Amino acid sequence: MLKKVGILANGGDVSGFNAVIRAIVKTAENHGVECYGIIDGYNGLLKKDFVLLSTAANGEATGILPKGGSIIGSSTNANLFHYKIKKEDGSVEYQDMSDRAIENIKEFGFDCIFTLGGDGTQKSARDFSTKGINVIGVPKTIDNDVACTEITFGYNTAVSVAMEALDRLHTTGATHHRIMVLEVMGRYAGWIALESAIAGGADVALIPEIPYDINRVAEKINNRRKRGKNFSVVVVAEGAKPKGGEITIMGTRDNGKGVDNTKLGGIGQVLAKQLEELTGLEARNTTLGYMQRGGTPTAFDRVLSTKYGTKAMELALEGKFGTLAVLKNGKLDSASLEEVVGANTQIGAVSGNTEESNLRKVKMDDDLIKTARNIGINLGD
Repeated sequence: MLKKVGILANGGDVSGFNAVIRAIVKTAENHGVECYGIIDGYNGLLKKDFVLLSTAANGEATGILPKGGSIIGSSTNANLFHYKIKKEDGSVEYQDMSDRAIENIKEFGFDCIFTLGGDGTQKSARDFSTKGINVIGVPKTIDNDVACTEITFGYNTAVSVAMEALDRLHTTGATHHRIMVLEVMGRYAGWIALESAIAGGADVALIPEIPYDINRVAEKINNRRKRGKNFSVVVVAEGAKPKGGEITIMGTRDNGKGVDNTKLGGIGQVLAKQLEELTGLEARNTTLGYMQRGGTPTAFDRVLSTKYGTKAMELALEGKFGTLAVLKNGKLDSASLEEVVGANTQIGAVSGNTEESNLRKVKMDDDLIKTARNIGINLGD
């Protein structure tokens, strides 16, 4: 019998975090289970920073459905298997703090931990599961790249924000006869760029899965100009790269092994400059950045998040631990965390775009690819 569960939100914030939290809490309350929020992602497990969550009057989980972000915080650099420790002399070392977190889980009496997050979060969830902790994951990321599920919560809101930005850029581009470049998130998967390009009527969509030829992009723009269209709209994922080239990075962090330390960004500005030189048209770049993450979730994400939260709690009540709540063929289901991480099975190993990672990327036979090509969107190849 479940008596007490913990919920942690980890990784970059998305719209829908709170909707999942609310759904888990409401479902748990209907079965007499206490819910606690674990503050600031995996950090909270280490620091024993827990707060009771309730949907009673004035409870922490009341009125949070439309709120963006996470009421229990999140963390983007807390891999407890390679945790950054600052020593008294100012030096830094990395230690495996997972056993201490496990002690805290057992001491507080958590029967299950819900991990709301993406690839890295679920990799750590799998590692804790391997060490005997009851864990159930919920797939979160605006990049939509978590394996074994058709869609992640937070993604639809990000696409909707990008679409609105494209609508606005269209009017400026048409007025001033310019090339308008929109850089969107998408480290290793081009879902946001591709779907927002279709929804927003863009002329070009460059994604990480298809290395682009800048001359083909310029050719598309020049052909539009020959037909009397003196402006073009280009969407580019932050992880897109030219043929034979590398991704554009702003720098690197030093958060140790087990997290992605690469800071992407800048490809939009690079493209704008190159296209201006190749076409003779003025080009301007807009980097959407964190606008994609923040704010109230769409109706779609509110419903999806609620479905995921209730499914996660159902899995816990059924004792189906070590799993991820997923959507398969349009229906709620579950997948083992082992399946989710794929070949990336080493405890504490790095998550992200490695040979062992099991990221869900855009495949060339996906309907979105076919649709984009059919309506004339140039994909840079």
